[in-house]
Amino acid sequence: MMRISHAILHAFDFESGSYSFSQRELDVSERAIKSYVQRHMRKISSSVENKHGQFSEGSGFADALHGYVGGQIDFVEISQQVAQYLWEELRRCDDLEECDLLVCDFTDTKDMKVRAEEAGNGAVAEAMVEAANEGEDGFEDLSQEFFAAVLLPRRQAFVHELGSDAVGAPSNGILRHDSTLPNPTQKVDSYVVVDLSDFSIDFHDKVRTVGSQERMVIPDGLLQCSVQASSKEVVEAVEKIVADVAEEYGANVTEAVAQAKAVVRSSADREESFTPEEVGRQVFEDRPQMKERFEEVSRQQDLPEEVPVKRGVANRLAKNHKIKTDTGIEITFPSQYAADDNYIEFTTDADGYVSIVIKNVGKIENK
Repeated sequence: MMRISHAILHAFDFESGSYSFSQRELDVSERAIKSYVQRHMRKISSSVENKHGQFSEGSGFADALHGYVGGQIDFVEISQQVAQYLWEELRRCDDLEECDLLVCDFTDTKDMKVRAEEAGNGAVAEAMVEAANEGEDGFEDLSQEFFAAVLLPRRQAFVHELGSDAVGAPSNGILRHDSTLPNPTQKVDSYVVVDLSDFSIDFHDKVRTVGSQERMVIPDGLLQCSVQASSKEVVEAVEKIVADVAEEYGANVTEAVAQAKAVVRSSADREESFTPEEVGRQVFEDRPQMKERFEEVSRQQDLPEEVPVKRGVANRLAKNHKIKTDTGIEITFPSQYAADDNYIEFTTDADGYVSIVIKNVGKIENK
């Protein structure tokens, strides 16, 4: 479950060269506003494309966040500082994109989500959340607080305009709106989410051009942070190394890659992270040469020692494995079954043709 503590919207208008920095927070007690903010926060905080980073020494934004956490700066003030910086940076870009800035302080009440699901949601779940918030005994607080800022690209939309003519007869028209915010389901390109417990960073941005220079405003300017590949990028890199090594040594590529996915998911369920080295160790556990080759290629590609990956992200990346044969048959199966001959088995005959046997099936449904 997610609890929104603070949210505010600042408006940019690059065409007119003006801005409107709000001095009042959004009223998140209103259901529509709360839902809109929550859905955006869920989407950006759980994106598989999030890159990771740590603040560099001397980062002004890091100092401001520490001041915010310590109570020296209030939410409206720090949000306006972020808005001022982004306004100045974005207005210098060659390709101006009309957008607004949504800033939010939210808490992911992890333990309460599980307990609410067990309780069936509704009033019981809400009571459990309140009990945890009030510090009642028996409730372990596993919640995480985050500070987020997201650029919301505005889009052009057309709506009907109701009116009447000079004699009072109904006369409807079409009105163009240039200030329509994106739907919560729409993908956004530029945002940052900071865990306020350890100041670790998840972010996403796109390259913008200022004069002849290309840069990303979020990590290079606002955050001043290191840039580590996204969980998706590292998982894909690990899968490719596993596939290449398996193919090089004549092993079953499909089985090896599916096993790699299963290791990633299992590790994420326990630690919310995984290590590429451990993936190679488990996939090629009984094949030392292949394990050494995996480690060698991993070092050459300079993969990170440990990669943060949330459980939900791991499920989307590694829960299932999909294959397609040259005969046009497509099969999707849980990646954890790849190494279990009780469910699926791959065999290769002397001519190199592969057979796939699906076992212990009690029921088949048409999809």
